[in-house]
Amino acid sequence: MDTRELTALLTPDGLRLLDEVGGIESTDDAARAVSRLRAAGHSPDLVSAVVGQARLRVRGAAKFGPFAERMLFTRAGLEQATRLSIAARHAGRFRAAGLDRVADLGCGIGGDALGLAGLGIRVHAVDADEVTAAIAAYNLAPFGETVTVAHGRAEDTDLDQTDAVWLDPARRTAGHSETRQVSSNEWSPSLEWVFALLESTPGGVKLGPGFDRERIPDDVEAQWISADGSTIELVLWSGVLARENVRRAALVVRGTDAWELTAPADSPDVEQRELGAFVHEPDGAIIRARLIGEVARALQAGMLAPGIAYLTSDAALTSPFVSSFRVREELPADPKKLAQALRARGIGTLEIKKRGVDVDPAVLRKKLSLRGDASATLLLTRIGSKRLALLADRV
Repeated sequence: MDTRELTALLTPDGLRLLDEVGGIESTDDAARAVSRLRAAGHSPDLVSAVVGQARLRVRGAAKFGPFAERMLFTRAGLEQATRLSIAARHAGRFRAAGLDRVADLGCGIGGDALGLAGLGIRVHAVDADEVTAAIAAYNLAPFGETVTVAHGRAEDTDLDQTDAVWLDPARRTAGHSETRQVSSNEWSPSLEWVFALLESTPGGVKLGPGFDRERIPDDVEAQWISADGSTIELVLWSGVLARENVRRAALVVRGTDAWELTAPADSPDVEQRELGAFVHEPDGAIIRARLIGEVARALQAGMLAPGIAYLTSDAALTSPFVSSFRVREELPADPKKLAQALRARGIGTLEIKKRGVDVDPAVLRKKLSLRGDASATLLLTRIGSKRLALLADRV
């Protein structure tokens, strides 16, 4: 959405039309809506804005639930926005620390500011892109004077009236639709500026989960977060927002439930052991935080192979930090022999998981020509140069 489309949309008639159109899910529905609205005499800019927003509101429900029905988005802004449930957890940390005034620097469409304002925290939200800042202002308008929104650079923001900062540096090229990732030396604001600010001001900075661990400052808490099976972000917390004696944390969120594992440093891996009755796959946040050893000791498990994130044990134990599988048997790793073995067992529904092997599950599935009413999980991995194909069931 460009400035012309936003101007056309942000009028009483434009917003009323958007509400009347409702959600648009498919390309065919979008085409019919365009034809209907153009035939009714609406301008091309308004039609484009309304139909685009109607589609984005449907997609936005995955991150913002029913709130998406009254929000505005850009495509890039929605893709990069923090899920509201996660933003609320971030906001809870600010409130628990007694920080009442937060500057949200790089606010995007306002996802994190929504979480902060929802807990009664006063927010000054800033974004360098004019259209994005206008959309954030619309999304945050229900909070009244609790939130102010400005179009400007994070580096130029006056922080004298704030207790803490929240930062989400732009890690992609500018734009509202198709964008691409840029190297860390092109982030805005720069990583050096962000880290310098965190040295003097309590705050949190949202980064990608694959951020180079060697660049994490020693005096911050690094918290990796997964949501519903996907590792979505790394947050570095500074000042009073960093918990005492915690430098590594993994937060695992599934639906409305959450579990967290913390440690003062990376956890050493446990020793390798022979394949047992169970195989455990650590959650992505646990792997990124390098807390596999902590989980392994709780499960009385060992590494199935050095450097590969599969654990194995004989104890019938599991935890929210792993997906656990009961091993049925080891099958031949060769695709032809594997296909014969699976057909002999009548397995027609197969979940394929792999670690440490160069296998495309979609390509392998076609080669297996599955038939039958039974279901199972296939774990593909290796121990040294030996490939393993383990038939298992989820616990």
